[in-house]
Amino acid sequence: RDNSAKRWRDHKWYGHSCFLLTDSNGSTVLTDPCDPSYGYEIPPMHADIVTISHEHNDHNNISILRGNTEIIRSPGEYNVKGIHITGVETLHDSSGGALRGKNTMFIYDIDDMRILHCGDLGMIPDEETIAKVGHIDIMLVPIGAIYTIDDLEARELANILKPKVVIPMHYKTPKLKLELCPLAPFIDAAKDCRIHNLNDCEATITKMSLGEDRVLILRPYDAERDE
Repeated sequence: RDNSAKRWRDHKWYGHSCFLLTDSNGSTVLTDPCDPSYGYEIPPMHADIVTISHEHNDHNNISILRGNTEIIRSPGEYNVKGIHITGVETLHDSSGGALRGKNTMFIYDIDDMRILHCGDLGMIPDEETIAKVGHIDIMLVPIGAIYTIDDLEARELANILKPKVVIPMHYKTPKLKLELCPLAPFIDAAKDCRIHNLNDCEATITKMSLGEDRVLILRPYDAERDE
């Protein structure tokens, strides 16, 4: 892989809301690492940056980290290892945060692409928050309902932000020891989009390869197909 040519953008899903994003220079961002008690056994790893959307233990398992890592846990502007990160405050529920508190959505500027990780977003953000988010190329969005927005709200958010690629997360799989809604309703609601259903947990996306209305389904490395 010719990293110097900025051709490769690798993204790997470890299950739930945990992704490892790697830029063309090899800098890495780990998002919302999950405690193994929920069913996803994420191996110890090195990451330059870890972002924590909120302090629930299916999203903040920093015990897996090895080496020096910049841990980001709150809204604001950050620049680490050549990656610009913007944290935007949102809510974890539709009751003003009274049920589950606040949530931070993180935007990563990686190799001329803007990637949004929604964390445990509990409701569609208001217009002011949407304006703070701005243009998005790739959206990692929860669809499992119960603790977050559901499949229809995720689709509504995609219609508002208009990302070129949508990757669903935080839904029920055979490995997850938490009751959430499954993937199937989201796929059914996205029939008018191009759906790339991969048998892998990893994808390489370049600026040139970005399309329109594309849904990318990744499979956790330790989960069976749930359709």
